[in-house]
Amino acid sequence: MATKINASEIISVLKNSISTFDRKVETRAVGQVLEVGDGIARCYGLSEVMAGELVDFPQAGVKGLAFNLEESSVAVIILGDYLKVTEGMEVRTTGELLSVPVGEGLIGRVVDPLGNPLDGKGPIQTTKRRLVESPAPGIVDRQPVKQPLQTGIKAIDAMTPVGRGQRELIIGDRKTGKTAIALDTIINQKEESVICVYVACGQMEAKVAGVVESLRKTGAMDYTIVVVASAADAAPLQYLAPYAGTAMAEYFMYEQGKDTLCVYDDLSKQAAAYRQLSLLVRRPPGREAYPGDVFYCHSRLLERSAKLAEKYVILDAATEDKETAAHWGINKAGKPTERRGPGDTGMVYVGPGDRGGLEQAKHDLKSFPSAKIAKVAGSGGSLTALPIIETLEGEVSAYIPTNVISITDGQIYLQPDLKNAGVLPAVDVGISVSRVGGNAQIGAMKHKTVAGGLKLALAQFRELEAFAQLGTDLDKDTQSRLDRGYRMVEILKQGQYKPMNVIDQIMIIYAANTGALDKVDRRKVKDWEDQFLKFMKEQKPESRALLAKEKKMSDDVVKALNEAIAAFQPQFKA
Repeated sequence: MATKINASEIISVLKNSISTFDRKVETRAVGQVLEVGDGIARCYGLSEVMAGELVDFPQAGVKGLAFNLEESSVAVIILGDYLKVTEGMEVRTTGELLSVPVGEGLIGRVVDPLGNPLDGKGPIQTTKRRLVESPAPGIVDRQPVKQPLQTGIKAIDAMTPVGRGQRELIIGDRKTGKTAIALDTIINQKEESVICVYVACGQMEAKVAGVVESLRKTGAMDYTIVVVASAADAAPLQYLAPYAGTAMAEYFMYEQGKDTLCVYDDLSKQAAAYRQLSLLVRRPPGREAYPGDVFYCHSRLLERSAKLAEKYVILDAATEDKETAAHWGINKAGKPTERRGPGDTGMVYVGPGDRGGLEQAKHDLKSFPSAKIAKVAGSGGSLTALPIIETLEGEVSAYIPTNVISITDGQIYLQPDLKNAGVLPAVDVGISVSRVGGNAQIGAMKHKTVAGGLKLALAQFRELEAFAQLGTDLDKDTQSRLDRGYRMVEILKQGQYKPMNVIDQIMIIYAANTGALDKVDRRKVKDWEDQFLKFMKEQKPESRALLAKEKKMSDDVVKALNEAIAAFQPQFKA
């Protein structure tokens, strides 16, 4: 029996198909590879490609980045195995800029600069992406760096402190302990709720594997992302790795308002990769064969580090403000004492300052009796950068070191002679500096009896030590200052993977500064330190708790510390 055709059903199906028909016409420029070599393909026919645009080599299954736009061709750096790309192969524009996966799914993972997993733990579980290159926050969107980022290293937290949002350069010769300082800082963030990103650029894969294992053993991988572009990887990936790591950290800073830390190990290898790419595309070389824009290469990376300003809005008192959005403000932008109507934009108060910030919000709140001030979710995050630069024979006046020194807010200089003398970490007090300084320290650490005069005292001690080597007879006062200096140097020595809580640092530096160690044998200073800290935790926890609570050297804290030191001295077993 023949099935009866229902005309109305056919009409409804056709109407539905017509109404949902996508009339978009997609156009793509298609070109051809003229030549390829050393990770760079010269392509013809991509006349409309943008600088920095992602291009596709469909037959090879790899992507590339438009690096140099020339009169008749485009130089494309190949992101991946460039040996798969051959002459005459098709190349297409994508209309997109390079982006990487971001989000919580990356925490604890080891990835390449494109976000592909390298740790054998399966695919990255995230749907969010962020552009590798993005503009740095403007002046209005920032706030001053005031909150400490504790490294756990006495020599740094006391004399060259790092603040959240700062850029502190770690510089020194090969094998002086640069990576060790960065790793100790990451390990010390366990209780500080800071998301860390370690970018290994141009390092040996064996060294990176050791770093990842150390982070795993200490539990630091629970809040760390490792981005790897090893020495075996092509120059384009080494060049992009620091930008990719920054994009991964920026997600937590901008979207969640968290504090983040980025370690770039190291930027001299990235500069060398950039020089290689630039010379291959015939960009004119200048000093030490680097093209003139190598400064821009590092400045646009490090300028993305900042402490973002907090944003506030005025809400009705009954509003739940767990995830406050910037458009929730009940008052009108431009006329903040009036309630906003339909179509009006809500007022957002930026920054802690008197004009337009929290103080202004408190003033405008008086016009709305049943309202409250709420912080916008995701505001106030920070990105702290610890770039590492390797010098040759201590040459800090070379091109790349001077470039990065001028971009950053201070440097920690590691001295090979100190390392050879057994002073670890080998921080050179004279040349190391933090341009944020005491702003990035708690009140107790800044005090004159703790870190206040420590840097000057150590610099004077080094001069006295050089003078004493002449063999002249020294008066009693000079000899006592020398003896205390030797003990201060012993106090500042610290083993790797043993970051110390800032409260313990303050107690031990205070004890040394006030003469508690003057009669202790130099070789027994480390024993005294270990036993004293154990004594404070077990027998005098109330004194330690008082210092941790007040965070300043008040009369009560000083009295409690002096009594504790006096009580400990008879118990010390050399």
